[in-house]
Amino acid sequence: MSIQENLEEVRSQIAEAEKESGREAGSVSLVAVSKTWPVEVIEEAVAAGQRVFGENKVQEILAKVPAMADELEWHLIGHLQKNKTRKILPLCAAIHSVDSLDLAQQIDRIAGELEITPSVLVQVNVSGDEAKFGFSPEAAQEHWESLIKLSHLKIGGLMTVPTFNSDPEAVRPDFARLRELRDFLVGEFGKQLPELSMGMSHDFAVAIEEGATLVRVGSSIFGKRDYGTT
Repeated sequence: MSIQENLEEVRSQIAEAEKESGREAGSVSLVAVSKTWPVEVIEEAVAAGQRVFGENKVQEILAKVPAMADELEWHLIGHLQKNKTRKILPLCAAIHSVDSLDLAQQIDRIAGELEITPSVLVQVNVSGDEAKFGFSPEAAQEHWESLIKLSHLKIGGLMTVPTFNSDPEAVRPDFARLRELRDFLVGEFGKQLPELSMGMSHDFAVAIEEGATLVRVGSSIFGKRDYGTT
């Protein structure tokens, strides 16, 4: 299938999951994960109407953004090293992976110097997987007051990357825990958090059922990645 056909299928599956969950049509945004794919391939998705793309690595965003149309929206979904913050902030519409208070404070400081207010999501390691980045749910609660006091950040919600499991139902509890944590934080601190970034190619329908508003889909759109590319 072509990238256009793949996108149509993914969009159809998103719409069906919205309907099955009693969600409003269009309440879930698709972030096409274009990591490792060259500009020429991404352009096929653009031609099919996709405008929001997610990248894991700063260097790929630095290379791709200047080469592509200005109206595209780029999200950093991978780990951000603090020393790359200044380079990435002007190029990204959103950072999904604010995984520590130190990083949040670094982004806030540099955003203040640049006179911008970046949109960010706080990454939570709900599964407790030691290989994953993110606040533990307990640490997120402990540091939340400090996070929301950062005046140059627009914290829109939470993000998680669960431990991979080929059975989507096996990770449903992780998605539910992220939603429950979001609801607790809203109730406790009074700041609305409309966004939940969770769900990938194999499990985004379940994530939508549990409240996802942003799904990060790569291989179902672009196919199997060639990790030999940049």
